[in-house]
Amino acid sequence: MRYLSLLLLAVILVSCKGEDTRKTLKKGTYRMVFEIQDNEELPFIFEVTSDSTLTIFNADERVDVDEIRYVNDSIYIKAPVFQSYFAGVFEGENFSGQYINKTRNRIVPFAATYDKDIRFSPEAAAAFDVSGVWEVVFSKGEKDEYIAKGIFEQDGQHVTGTFRTTTGDYRYLEGIVDGSTLRLSTYDGAHAFLFKANVNNSTMAGQFYSGNHWKEPFIAKKNQDYKLPEIDELTFLKDGYESLDFSFPDENGKMVSLSDDRFKDKVVLVQIMGTWCPNCLDSSKFYTEFHNKNKENGFEVVALTVEFKKNPEAAFENIERLRERIGMTYPILLAQYGSGSKSKMQDKLPALNHIISYPTSIFIDRTGKVRKIHTGFNGPGTGEKYTSYKAEFERFVGELLVN
Repeated sequence: MRYLSLLLLAVILVSCKGEDTRKTLKKGTYRMVFEIQDNEELPFIFEVTSDSTLTIFNADERVDVDEIRYVNDSIYIKAPVFQSYFAGVFEGENFSGQYINKTRNRIVPFAATYDKDIRFSPEAAAAFDVSGVWEVVFSKGEKDEYIAKGIFEQDGQHVTGTFRTTTGDYRYLEGIVDGSTLRLSTYDGAHAFLFKANVNNSTMAGQFYSGNHWKEPFIAKKNQDYKLPEIDELTFLKDGYESLDFSFPDENGKMVSLSDDRFKDKVVLVQIMGTWCPNCLDSSKFYTEFHNKNKENGFEVVALTVEFKKNPEAAFENIERLRERIGMTYPILLAQYGSGSKSKMQDKLPALNHIISYPTSIFIDRTGKVRKIHTGFNGPGTGEKYTSYKAEFERFVGELLVN
Protein backbone atom coordinates (compact mmCIF):
# COMPACT_ATOMS: atom_id res chain seq x y z
CA MET A 1 0.00 0.00 0.00
CA ARG A 2 2.84 2.33 0.96
CA TYR A 3 4.59 1.48 -2.33
CA LEU A 4 1.46 2.37 -4.30
CA SER A 5 1.14 5.68 -2.46
CA LEU A 6 4.75 6.60 -3.27
CA LEU A 7 4.26 5.62 -6.90
CA LEU A 8 1.10 7.73 -7.15
CA LEU A 9 2.92 10.73 -5.63
CA ALA A 10 5.75 10.37 -8.14
CA VAL A 11 3.26 10.27 -11.03
CA ILE A 12 1.54 13.41 -9.74
CA LEU A 13 4.85 15.29 -9.41
CA VAL A 14 5.94 14.34 -12.92
CA SER A 15 2.54 15.31 -14.28
CA CYS A 16 2.61 18.71 -12.55
CA LYS A 17 6.11 19.32 -13.83
CA GLY A 18 5.00 18.51 -17.34
CA GLU A 19 2.15 21.02 -17.09
CA ASP A 20 4.51 23.93 -16.24
CA THR A 21 3.85 26.35 -19.11
CA ARG A 22 6.25 29.06 -17.97
CA LYS A 23 8.42 30.35 -20.80
CA THR A 24 11.78 32.03 -20.41
CA LEU A 25 14.21 34.02 -22.50
CA LYS A 26 16.55 32.00 -24.66
CA LYS A 27 20.28 32.74 -24.55
CA GLY A 28 21.43 34.81 -27.51
CA THR A 29 20.72 38.16 -29.11
CA TYR A 30 17.40 39.93 -29.57
CA ARG A 31 16.43 42.98 -31.59
CA MET A 32 13.83 45.07 -29.79
CA VAL A 33 11.82 47.69 -31.66
CA PHE A 34 9.67 50.48 -30.22
CA GLU A 35 6.71 51.61 -32.32
CA ILE A 36 6.87 55.42 -32.55
CA GLN A 37 5.42 58.29 -34.56
CA ASP A 38 5.37 58.47 -38.37
CA ASN A 39 5.48 54.65 -38.58
CA GLU A 40 9.15 54.78 -37.64
CA GLU A 41 10.98 52.04 -35.74
CA LEU A 42 13.29 52.74 -32.81
CA PRO A 43 15.50 49.65 -32.40
CA PHE A 44 18.22 48.43 -30.06
CA ILE A 45 20.03 45.15 -29.47
CA PHE A 46 20.35 43.13 -26.28
CA GLU A 47 21.98 39.83 -25.41
CA VAL A 48 20.48 37.30 -22.99
CA THR A 49 23.21 35.68 -20.88
CA SER A 50 20.83 33.66 -18.67
CA ASP A 51 17.09 33.50 -18.09
CA SER A 52 17.53 36.18 -15.40
CA THR A 53 20.16 38.49 -16.94
CA LEU A 54 20.65 40.43 -20.15
CA THR A 55 22.83 43.25 -21.48
CA ILE A 56 21.65 46.18 -23.64
CA PHE A 57 24.12 47.51 -26.23
CA ASN A 58 24.44 51.12 -27.42
CA ALA A 59 27.78 51.68 -29.18
CA ASP A 60 30.35 51.33 -26.34
CA GLU A 61 27.70 51.41 -23.60
CA ARG A 62 26.63 48.27 -21.76
CA VAL A 63 23.48 48.33 -19.62
CA ASP A 64 23.20 45.22 -17.45
CA VAL A 65 19.70 44.09 -16.44
CA ASP A 66 19.09 41.54 -13.68
CA GLU A 67 15.43 42.03 -12.72
CA ILE A 68 13.45 39.66 -14.95
CA ARG A 69 10.24 37.94 -13.85
CA TYR A 70 8.13 35.29 -15.60
CA VAL A 71 4.45 34.42 -15.16
CA ASN A 72 3.30 31.57 -17.43
CA ASP A 73 3.74 32.98 -20.96
CA SER A 74 4.37 36.56 -19.77
CA ILE A 75 7.65 38.35 -19.06
CA TYR A 76 8.46 41.46 -17.04
CA ILE A 77 11.83 43.18 -17.44
CA LYS A 78 12.67 46.06 -15.11
CA ALA A 79 15.25 48.63 -16.16
CA PRO A 80 18.16 49.16 -13.76
CA VAL A 81 17.94 52.23 -11.48
CA PHE A 82 15.09 53.89 -13.39
CA GLN A 83 11.37 53.31 -12.78
CA SER A 84 10.47 51.71 -16.11
CA TYR A 85 9.79 48.17 -17.29
CA PHE A 86 8.76 45.94 -20.20
CA ALA A 87 5.60 43.83 -19.90
CA GLY A 88 5.35 41.27 -22.70
CA VAL A 89 3.89 37.98 -23.86
CA PHE A 90 5.90 35.25 -25.56
CA GLU A 91 5.16 34.22 -29.12
CA GLY A 92 7.48 31.29 -29.57
CA GLU A 93 11.03 32.57 -29.01
CA ASN A 94 9.92 36.19 -29.58
CA PHE A 95 7.86 38.41 -27.29
CA SER A 96 5.96 41.68 -27.56
CA GLY A 97 4.00 44.04 -25.35
CA GLN A 98 4.33 47.47 -23.77
CA TYR A 99 7.21 49.48 -22.37
CA ILE A 100 5.97 51.45 -19.35
CA ASN A 101 7.78 54.45 -17.91
CA LYS A 102 6.19 54.90 -14.49
CA THR A 103 7.95 58.18 -13.73
CA ARG A 104 6.52 59.97 -16.77
CA ASN A 105 3.34 57.84 -17.20
CA ARG A 106 4.26 56.85 -20.76
CA ILE A 107 3.53 53.63 -22.64
CA VAL A 108 5.21 52.49 -25.87
CA PRO A 109 4.43 49.28 -27.81
CA PHE A 110 7.42 47.03 -28.53
CA ALA A 111 8.34 43.76 -30.21
CA ALA A 112 11.49 41.70 -29.56
CA THR A 113 12.79 39.21 -32.14
CA TYR A 114 15.19 36.41 -31.22
CA ASP A 115 18.45 35.71 -33.06
CA LYS A 116 18.70 39.19 -34.54
CA ASP A 117 21.80 41.34 -33.96
CA ILE A 118 21.49 44.03 -36.64
CA ARG A 119 20.19 47.34 -35.35
CA PHE A 120 19.30 48.81 -38.77
CA SER A 121 19.26 46.79 -41.99
CA PRO A 122 20.64 48.92 -44.87
CA GLU A 123 19.06 48.93 -48.28
CA ALA A 124 21.87 50.80 -50.06
CA ALA A 125 25.55 51.55 -49.63
CA ALA A 126 26.47 54.68 -47.69
CA ALA A 127 26.50 57.65 -50.06
CA PHE A 128 28.22 59.97 -47.56
CA ASP A 129 30.53 59.95 -44.56
CA VAL A 130 29.22 61.85 -41.50
CA SER A 131 32.42 61.53 -39.45
CA GLY A 132 33.46 64.73 -37.71
CA VAL A 133 31.90 67.70 -35.93
CA TRP A 134 28.51 69.17 -36.81
CA GLU A 135 26.94 72.49 -35.83
CA VAL A 136 23.32 71.62 -34.96
CA VAL A 137 20.10 73.54 -34.31
CA PHE A 138 16.99 71.82 -32.94
CA SER A 139 13.52 73.36 -33.54
CA LYS A 140 15.01 76.26 -35.50
CA GLY A 141 12.77 79.33 -35.50
CA GLU A 142 10.59 78.02 -32.67
CA LYS A 143 10.44 79.36 -29.13
CA ASP A 144 12.12 76.17 -27.92
CA GLU A 145 15.07 76.47 -30.36
CA TYR A 146 18.40 75.27 -28.96
CA ILE A 147 21.86 74.48 -30.24
CA ALA A 148 23.95 71.33 -30.08
CA LYS A 149 27.17 69.79 -31.32
CA GLY A 150 27.11 66.53 -33.27
CA ILE A 151 30.19 64.31 -32.92
CA PHE A 152 30.27 61.17 -35.07
CA GLU A 153 32.56 58.40 -36.28
CA GLN A 154 31.70 56.30 -39.31
CA ASP A 155 33.23 52.97 -40.32
CA GLY A 156 31.71 51.75 -43.58
CA GLN A 157 28.01 52.22 -42.93
CA HIS A 158 28.24 51.91 -39.15
CA VAL A 159 27.99 55.20 -37.18
CA THR A 160 28.49 55.99 -33.49
CA GLY A 161 28.53 59.29 -31.61
CA THR A 162 26.21 61.71 -29.87
CA PHE A 163 24.67 65.17 -29.87
CA ARG A 164 26.04 67.43 -27.11
CA THR A 165 23.83 70.27 -25.91
CA THR A 166 24.84 73.15 -23.66
CA THR A 167 23.72 71.15 -20.63
CA GLY A 168 24.33 67.48 -21.44
CA ASP A 169 24.16 64.94 -24.24
CA TYR A 170 21.85 62.49 -26.00
CA ARG A 171 23.67 59.41 -24.79
CA TYR A 172 25.50 56.69 -26.75
CA LEU A 173 24.00 56.71 -30.24
CA GLU A 174 24.51 53.93 -32.77
CA GLY A 175 23.24 53.39 -36.30
CA ILE A 176 24.01 53.55 -40.00
CA VAL A 177 24.13 55.66 -43.11
CA ASP A 178 21.77 53.96 -45.56
CA GLY A 179 22.23 55.64 -48.94
CA SER A 180 21.78 59.29 -47.97
CA THR A 181 19.77 58.57 -44.79
CA LEU A 182 21.31 58.66 -41.32
CA ARG A 183 19.62 56.63 -38.58
CA LEU A 184 20.80 56.62 -34.96
CA SER A 185 19.11 55.15 -31.90
CA THR A 186 19.63 54.41 -28.22
CA TYR A 187 17.82 53.01 -25.20
CA ASP A 188 19.50 53.49 -21.82
CA GLY A 189 16.84 52.32 -19.36
CA ALA A 190 15.10 55.70 -19.20
CA HIS A 191 15.23 57.32 -22.64
CA ALA A 192 14.49 55.87 -26.08
CA PHE A 193 15.81 58.13 -28.86
CA LEU A 194 15.78 57.97 -32.66
CA PHE A 195 17.46 60.47 -34.97
CA LYS A 196 16.69 60.22 -38.68
CA ALA A 197 18.12 62.67 -41.23
CA ASN A 198 18.83 63.19 -44.90
CA VAL A 199 22.56 63.86 -45.24
CA ASN A 200 25.23 64.89 -47.68
CA ASN A 201 28.89 65.76 -47.23
CA SER A 202 28.22 69.06 -45.46
CA THR A 203 24.60 69.28 -44.25
CA MET A 204 21.85 67.19 -42.69
CA ALA A 205 18.18 67.75 -41.89
CA GLY A 206 15.87 65.44 -40.03
CA GLN A 207 13.70 64.56 -37.05
CA PHE A 208 14.52 63.71 -33.45
CA TYR A 209 12.06 61.26 -31.82
CA SER A 210 11.85 60.66 -28.07
CA GLY A 211 9.77 57.55 -27.51
CA ASN A 212 6.35 57.92 -29.10
CA HIS A 213 5.43 61.15 -27.28
CA TRP A 214 7.77 63.76 -28.79
CA LYS A 215 9.47 64.75 -32.00
CA GLU A 216 11.22 67.87 -33.26
CA PRO A 217 13.18 68.87 -36.38
CA PHE A 218 16.88 69.53 -36.51
CA ILE A 219 19.35 70.84 -39.07
CA ALA A 220 23.13 70.68 -39.07
CA LYS A 221 26.18 71.67 -41.04
CA LYS A 222 29.65 70.21 -40.80
CA ASN A 223 31.99 72.52 -38.88
CA GLN A 224 35.16 71.03 -37.39
CA ASP A 225 35.84 74.22 -35.39
CA TYR A 226 32.40 74.50 -33.80
CA LYS A 227 32.29 74.94 -30.02
CA LEU A 228 29.39 75.24 -27.60
CA PRO A 229 29.22 78.08 -25.04
CA GLU A 230 30.97 77.53 -21.71
CA ILE A 231 28.58 75.95 -19.21
CA ASP A 232 30.21 77.22 -16.01
CA GLU A 233 28.55 80.61 -16.57
CA LEU A 234 24.87 79.68 -17.09
CA THR A 235 23.88 79.45 -13.41
CA PHE A 236 25.47 81.79 -10.85
CA LEU A 237 24.91 83.41 -7.47
CA LYS A 238 22.75 86.53 -7.32
CA ASP A 239 24.34 89.79 -6.21
CA GLY A 240 24.84 89.88 -2.47
CA TYR A 241 25.34 86.13 -2.09
CA GLU A 242 28.63 84.25 -1.62
CA SER A 243 27.31 81.03 -0.11
CA LEU A 244 24.44 78.57 -0.35
CA ASP A 245 21.94 77.68 2.34
CA PHE A 246 19.37 74.85 2.50
CA SER A 247 17.81 72.27 4.81
CA PHE A 248 16.19 69.14 3.34
CA PRO A 249 15.36 65.68 4.77
CA ASP A 250 17.28 62.47 4.25
CA GLU A 251 15.69 58.99 4.11
CA ASN A 252 15.49 58.89 7.93
CA GLY A 253 13.63 62.20 8.15
CA LYS A 254 16.68 64.01 9.48
CA MET A 255 17.09 67.57 8.22
CA VAL A 256 20.51 68.08 6.67
CA SER A 257 22.14 71.48 6.10
CA LEU A 258 25.51 72.76 4.96
CA SER A 259 26.03 74.10 8.49
CA ASP A 260 26.15 70.52 9.86
CA ASP A 261 29.42 69.30 11.39
CA ARG A 262 29.83 66.80 8.55
CA PHE A 263 30.53 69.65 6.11
CA LYS A 264 32.43 72.01 8.42
CA ASP A 265 35.81 73.05 6.98
CA LYS A 266 35.27 70.65 4.06
CA VAL A 267 35.27 71.10 0.30
CA VAL A 268 31.65 70.32 -0.63
CA LEU A 269 30.04 69.48 -3.95
CA VAL A 270 26.27 70.08 -4.03
CA GLN A 271 24.64 67.98 -6.76
CA ILE A 272 21.13 69.03 -7.87
CA MET A 273 19.70 65.96 -9.60
CA GLY A 274 16.88 63.46 -10.11
CA THR A 275 16.89 59.67 -9.88
CA TRP A 276 15.04 59.56 -13.25
CA CYS A 277 17.78 61.49 -15.11
CA PRO A 278 20.42 59.53 -17.10
CA ASN A 279 22.91 62.43 -17.10
CA CYS A 280 22.44 62.60 -13.33
CA LEU A 281 23.21 58.88 -13.15
CA ASP A 282 26.44 59.46 -15.07
CA SER A 283 27.44 62.28 -12.74
CA SER A 284 26.49 60.23 -9.65
CA LYS A 285 28.74 57.36 -10.71
CA PHE A 286 31.69 59.70 -11.20
CA TYR A 287 31.07 61.71 -8.02
CA THR A 288 30.67 58.52 -5.97
CA GLU A 289 33.99 57.17 -7.22
CA PHE A 290 35.77 60.49 -6.57
CA HIS A 291 34.15 60.88 -3.14
CA ASN A 292 35.24 57.41 -2.03
CA LYS A 293 38.84 58.20 -2.98
CA ASN A 294 38.95 61.68 -1.44
CA LYS A 295 36.60 61.83 1.56
CA GLU A 296 39.51 61.26 3.92
CA ASN A 297 41.12 64.39 2.47
CA GLY A 298 38.16 66.58 3.40
CA PHE A 299 35.90 66.20 0.34
CA GLU A 300 32.14 65.78 0.73
CA VAL A 301 29.17 65.51 -1.63
CA VAL A 302 25.51 66.13 -0.88
CA ALA A 303 22.78 65.46 -3.46
CA LEU A 304 19.53 67.44 -3.61
CA THR A 305 17.12 65.32 -5.60
CA VAL A 306 13.98 66.38 -7.46
CA GLU A 307 11.44 63.56 -7.86
CA PHE A 308 8.23 63.15 -9.88
CA LYS A 309 6.72 60.78 -7.33
CA LYS A 310 3.60 62.15 -5.63
CA ASN A 311 4.63 61.41 -2.05
CA PRO A 312 7.89 61.27 -0.06
CA GLU A 313 7.65 57.53 0.62
CA ALA A 314 7.64 56.64 -3.09
CA ALA A 315 10.36 59.23 -3.78
CA PHE A 316 12.64 57.72 -1.16
CA GLU A 317 12.08 54.26 -2.68
CA ASN A 318 13.58 55.62 -5.91
CA ILE A 319 16.42 57.21 -3.97
CA GLU A 320 17.25 53.96 -2.18
CA ARG A 321 17.17 52.05 -5.47
CA LEU A 322 19.70 54.46 -6.96
CA ARG A 323 21.90 54.32 -3.87
CA GLU A 324 22.00 50.54 -3.84
CA ARG A 325 22.62 50.22 -7.57
CA ILE A 326 25.70 52.43 -7.76
CA GLY A 327 26.89 52.39 -4.14
CA MET A 328 26.39 56.08 -3.35
CA THR A 329 27.86 56.82 0.09
CA TYR A 330 27.01 60.50 0.39
CA PRO A 331 23.68 62.02 1.59
CA ILE A 332 20.78 62.15 -0.88
CA LEU A 333 18.20 64.67 0.31
CA LEU A 334 14.64 64.98 -0.97
CA ALA A 335 14.45 68.60 -2.06
CA GLN A 336 11.25 68.34 -4.12
CA TYR A 337 8.61 65.74 -5.00
CA GLY A 338 5.56 65.67 -7.27
CA SER A 339 7.20 67.83 -9.93
CA GLY A 340 10.43 68.26 -11.85
CA SER A 341 9.93 72.02 -12.12
CA LYS A 342 13.25 73.85 -12.24
CA SER A 343 11.66 77.17 -11.25
CA LYS A 344 10.14 75.61 -8.12
CA MET A 345 13.51 74.13 -7.24
CA GLN A 346 15.20 77.48 -7.77
CA ASP A 347 12.73 79.07 -5.33
CA LYS A 348 14.12 76.74 -2.67
CA LEU A 349 17.65 77.95 -3.41
CA PRO A 350 17.11 81.72 -3.65
CA ALA A 351 20.85 82.45 -3.89
CA LEU A 352 20.85 81.06 -7.46
CA ASN A 353 19.79 83.13 -10.47
CA HIS A 354 18.08 80.06 -11.96
CA ILE A 355 18.36 76.32 -12.51
CA ILE A 356 18.22 75.29 -16.15
CA SER A 357 19.39 71.70 -16.08
CA TYR A 358 19.64 68.53 -14.04
CA PRO A 359 22.27 67.88 -12.90
CA THR A 360 23.71 71.18 -11.70
CA SER A 361 26.89 70.95 -9.63
CA ILE A 362 27.91 73.62 -7.10
CA PHE A 363 31.51 73.69 -5.82
CA ILE A 364 32.01 75.12 -2.30
CA ASP A 365 35.39 75.73 -0.66
CA ARG A 366 36.39 75.07 2.95
CA THR A 367 35.17 78.52 4.07
CA GLY A 368 31.66 77.91 2.68
CA LYS A 369 32.10 80.15 -0.34
CA VAL A 370 30.67 79.06 -3.71
CA ARG A 371 33.57 78.90 -6.14
CA LYS A 372 31.97 77.51 -9.30
CA ILE A 373 28.62 76.28 -10.65
CA HIS A 374 28.61 73.74 -13.48
CA THR A 375 25.40 73.23 -15.48
CA GLY A 376 24.59 69.77 -16.88
CA PHE A 377 26.96 66.87 -17.35
CA ASN A 378 28.62 65.44 -20.45
CA GLY A 379 28.61 61.69 -19.90
CA PRO A 380 30.88 58.93 -21.20
CA GLY A 381 29.07 58.98 -24.56
CA THR A 382 30.75 62.32 -25.35
CA GLY A 383 34.21 60.72 -25.36
CA GLU A 384 36.92 63.36 -25.17
CA LYS A 385 34.59 65.92 -23.55
CA TYR A 386 33.86 63.53 -20.68
CA THR A 387 37.57 62.80 -20.24
CA SER A 388 38.47 66.48 -20.21
CA TYR A 389 35.67 67.28 -17.74
CA LYS A 390 36.95 64.65 -15.31
CA ALA A 391 40.48 65.99 -15.60
CA GLU A 392 39.33 69.59 -15.00
CA PHE A 393 37.12 68.45 -12.10
CA GLU A 394 40.01 66.65 -10.43
CA ARG A 395 42.33 69.63 -10.96
CA PHE A 396 39.86 72.19 -9.60
CA VAL A 397 38.75 70.16 -6.57
CA GLY A 398 42.36 69.25 -5.89
CA GLU A 399 43.22 72.94 -5.65
CA LEU A 400 40.33 73.55 -3.26
CA LEU A 401 41.45 70.65 -1.07
CA VAL A 402 44.99 71.98 -0.58
CA ASN A 403 43.85 75.53 0.25
